Amino acid sequence: MLFQLLQAQGYPGGYGRVIAFIRRWREEGGAAPSRPAYVPLRFAQGEAFQFDWSCEYGVIGGLRRRLEVAHIKLAHSRAFLVVAYPLQSHEMLFDAHTRAFGGVSRRGIYDNMKTAVDKVGRGKERTVNARFQSL
Repeated sequence: MLFQLLQAQGYPGGYGRVIAFIRRWREEGGAAPSRPAYVPLRFAQGEAFQFDWSCEYGVIGGLRRRLEVAHIKLAHSRAFLVVAYPLQSHEMLFDAHTRAFGGVSRRGIYDNMKTAVDKVGRGKERTVNARFQSL
């Protein structure tokens, strides 16, 4: 695969030369970083919270029902709240936020929720829902 990509880019050499280069590169430690990478996730108190939805199923009144579950976690303390709703609507989103916060974090971390984002554009381009923006 790599050899074909190199050929497509105009590489005139043979397959054996590519394999020899890769072998030498790996032996010199090119395949692994010189030291392990680690990014600690540390947050100051009140700095941020994370919010996301999941779809779960439960038996209510003897019937299997689909539930939209709001997950809210404070980034510093890792304290969390999980609340189930029948739908993933703005009213449910706002209710989950109201139930979760006695105080207010400076920022929220969201994952392109349908209730928050009307349109996903190129790269990080997003059209945020007006009702969500006012929250």
